[in-house]
Amino acid sequence: MDEIINNKLTPKDFKSDQEIRWCPGCGDHAIINAVQRAFSELGIPKEKFAIISGIGCSSRFPYYMNTYGFHSIHGRASAIASGVKMANPDLSVWQITGDGDALAIGGNHFIHVVRRNVDINIILFNNEIYGLTKGQYSPTSDKGLVTKTSPYGTIEDPFSVGELVIGAKGKFFARTVDANVTLSTQIYIEAARHKGAAVIEVLQNCVIFNDGIHEKVTAKEVRDDRTLILKHGEPMIFGKNNDKGLILDGLKLKVVKLGEKGIREKDILVHDAAESNPGIHYMLANMRYPEYPVALGVIRSVPGPTYEMEMASQIELGKSKSRIRNMDDLLNSGSVWEV
Repeated sequence: MDEIINNKLTPKDFKSDQEIRWCPGCGDHAIINAVQRAFSELGIPKEKFAIISGIGCSSRFPYYMNTYGFHSIHGRASAIASGVKMANPDLSVWQITGDGDALAIGGNHFIHVVRRNVDINIILFNNEIYGLTKGQYSPTSDKGLVTKTSPYGTIEDPFSVGELVIGAKGKFFARTVDANVTLSTQIYIEAARHKGAAVIEVLQNCVIFNDGIHEKVTAKEVRDDRTLILKHGEPMIFGKNNDKGLILDGLKLKVVKLGEKGIREKDILVHDAAESNPGIHYMLANMRYPEYPVALGVIRSVPGPTYEMEMASQIELGKSKSRIRNMDDLLNSGSVWEV
């Protein structure tokens, strides 16, 4: 993705002529707005983008973007996006998926595209519900949630997206909120510039079937005290008055207040997204309110060889050692005889 265009693109250049049919108030509107802003700032020609989706409300995304795209089948977007990247490594490939599409029927494909470190960007819309199929619980629904398929409350422990990504050897994981377009735009730009599989979990609101599911941490009046926006190289400080922070207490993270018990800013942990050891990243990704603030921003961004780079090197090595240079060499190799 080294080709840069001279004419500056705008977010409007990435809007298709299709009518957007998401519900009014759906968080998807803000997500596509942030993606269009990010794309316009990357300096990549429009024809170099490819958007691959599975099935679900989020997966209508390719229709609404003025780029190449493929609306694929349920749970298989990771496999198809991998194939697109292998066939044309110069493309900037974006997978659009939901918590059901990626983590239920698509769970196996999802963990392996992360493990292989294929250079694609995965935006996972997490509304903790199946929206398109009208309100069944999903792999990220909180235990006890009452839905159409769990009338007495779910009895399953939910997946943590970040825990799953890091456990699958993921090199890049970030989290944002649908309505925070500025933060989302910054994260999508960082994901695009990262070489390897980049997973961005978006806390997204479904106004019809799970309205307000994230409001306990994202509502305007409480978000400063209940979320922590991580910035690489900066102390993990949060709060409406920037007076709270995280320290390491033994093997656990602990929330402290600046000024109390002699706690100073220099005592607060500094975020290192590039640390290869995933221990702190794992803990940050799993923080939950009310014990902790929910971590937003780029939690993990570690360099590593990508699948397509390794594959290309292996092909070149095989070609250099092969005695077969053309079809005649192939047909006349091994045991041959005249008929």
